Amino acid sequence: MKGECLCGDVAFEIEGNLPNLYQCHCSLCRKATGSAANAATFVPSTRFRWLSGQQKISSFQKSTGYRSDFCSACGSPVPNPLRGKELVWVPAGLLDESFEALVTVHLHLGSAALWEHDAQHCLRLEAGPESLEMLEEALKQPAH
Repeated sequence: MKGECLCGDVAFEIEGNLPNLYQCHCSLCRKATGSAANAATFVPSTRFRWLSGQQKISSFQKSTGYRSDFCSACGSPVPNPLRGKELVWVPAGLLDESFEALVTVHLHLGSAALWEHDAQHCLRLEAGPESLEMLEEALKQPAH
């Protein structure tokens, strides 16, 4: 299975089947991804190989050990080695091919953003909105 960042400069491949996924809802993952949670998995480093762009990877690490590697051209989070383990953290959204895996673990739900919880009455579209006006109207609706 191959994967790459948004601009395609950083590319990698994974041999064999992909393990199931987890989602982390902590504040650090929200800030690193700009979303409600990250979706990722760990693969053995022996099954992971860079194809291109390692020189484009920048890294940020907090004193706590939290690490975020990202493409310096487009900002996409990219795989990085899990400290002290023979594993590589792989963001699921970078994978190019369809794959069968489930989210089997949700982490840090206690610090999940309040706005993350699904609203029963929110607008759900199979594709993008037909117009920007349609989206703007939906965003003006009061929360239920």
